[in-house]
Amino acid sequence: MSERERSSFGDPAVTAVEPTRAGKWKPQREGAPGLERRRAAGELRRALRRLGRHRLALLGLLIVGIFTVCAILAPWLAPYDPTDASLRERRQPPSWEHPLGTDELGRDLLSRLLWGARISMLIGLIAVGIGVALGVPLGALSGYYGGRFDLLVQRLVDIMLAFPGILLAIAIVAVLGVGLENVMIAVGIASVPIYVRLVRGSILTLKEQEYVLAARALGASDGRIIFRHLLPNCLGPILVQSTLQIATAILWAAGLGFLGLGAQPPTPEWGTMLSKGRVFIRVAPHLTLFPGLAIFLLVLGFNLLGDGLRDALDPRMRKLTGPGARA
Repeated sequence: MSERERSSFGDPAVTAVEPTRAGKWKPQREGAPGLERRRAAGELRRALRRLGRHRLALLGLLIVGIFTVCAILAPWLAPYDPTDASLRERRQPPSWEHPLGTDELGRDLLSRLLWGARISMLIGLIAVGIGVALGVPLGALSGYYGGRFDLLVQRLVDIMLAFPGILLAIAIVAVLGVGLENVMIAVGIASVPIYVRLVRGSILTLKEQEYVLAARALGASDGRIIFRHLLPNCLGPILVQSTLQIATAILWAAGLGFLGLGAQPPTPEWGTMLSKGRVFIRVAPHLTLFPGLAIFLLVLGFNLLGDGLRDALDPRMRKLTGPGARA
């Protein structure tokens, strides 16, 4: 059986085609599928090297790592129960007994911040998960099929993008009701248009690539083309956007908590703590200083990490591996 010329359509795993008994042509895979794995591993190593040279990204990773450890180990790191109140010790300044002081009800502020880290990161992860689960498939189908479906999806996205994200989240919470679970849903739905636009733009570019045309010519189904060939090539932008979107989700959730639409007392959520502490900002500034500083640092950490991932995963940023790598 004679082997056809090597395929140059861009799929590294398809190296040749050979006729079947029915007279159709089928792809012949090169040796073991280790070629794709080796190529992916090589790209991952190069991306990690570029990330390791990005000092601000490493700083962001360190910040996020510290908050993650605090969130996971909050039950063991917190010196007190975050809901235990003692009116005799209310609004105490930082001391050896209470390193960050106490709030308006005498609850230990350090313990509430540690537990609040768990809640804030949970909100960010679940909200981004909702945005990815809804926005990525919609964006992929919209970009691949086009036509009326694309027109309908994009007009709905335009309507959602007409509202600022935090305002859209407030409107959704107003419909669903206040509470921690509804905040996650509202922030997640508000982030859906971002992923729809991101994935749609990537699909529109990728679906005209030669390896996609080759897969279509070889009889691959639309589902296989989308999920096997197109979406894997969108993972870089999705990962970068998700890292940045977690920071946005935490910020939006804190804003909703500050307005009284998020987690309700006595839940130790940072936005709610800010809202309660602003009443005593003149007599006990630590009630707002420490929750605000925690929000600032965690959002900053995710933003720095997201910027570093963008530079590391972007093939145009090869200069990061050279002697002139940016800090």
